[in-house]
Amino acid sequence: MTIQELTRYFLQYGAFFIYLIVLLEYLNLPGFPAGVIMPLAGIWADRGAISFPVVMVLTVAAGLTGSWALYLLGRFGGNKVLGFYFKKFPKHKPVIEEKMSYLREKGCIGVFVSKLLPMVRTLISIPAGMVKMDFAKYTVSSVCGIFLWNLTFVGAGYFFGDAAINFFT
Repeated sequence: MTIQELTRYFLQYGAFFIYLIVLLEYLNLPGFPAGVIMPLAGIWADRGAISFPVVMVLTVAAGLTGSWALYLLGRFGGNKVLGFYFKKFPKHKPVIEEKMSYLREKGCIGVFVSKLLPMVRTLISIPAGMVKMDFAKYTVSSVCGIFLWNLTFVGAGYFFGDAAINFFT
């Protein structure tokens, strides 16, 4: 998908498009990588098509919605999901169990730091639900990490313009 096509979708669907793409990315579902859409949204904000604070609210809300969904999946179905996963990938079991121990030990700090790491940032929500981390503390830790991660990408688009898209793609 080209930048022109993404811009056409934004013009057609507006701010909802940004929310949807970022939500899909935080759910680990197929879609457009948020590393492309967030800098592009920053460029749209720089050009006046949408305000920067609105973009940040939308991307953080989408990230939090996706994180909550995965947290709830872990909390209420995590053992079944992991059982299925371990049957397919038995060598991953020690690594995942180590991450769950890390969450039990580090708690909110572990979630916050994980939200700043590529790949781990979306998946950490499932183990957080499985270890039954306090939902309010999980939410605050997630919002802080999501905000910093998204600010980096949206801000890059806003401040560096089209050069940011070339850097992140």
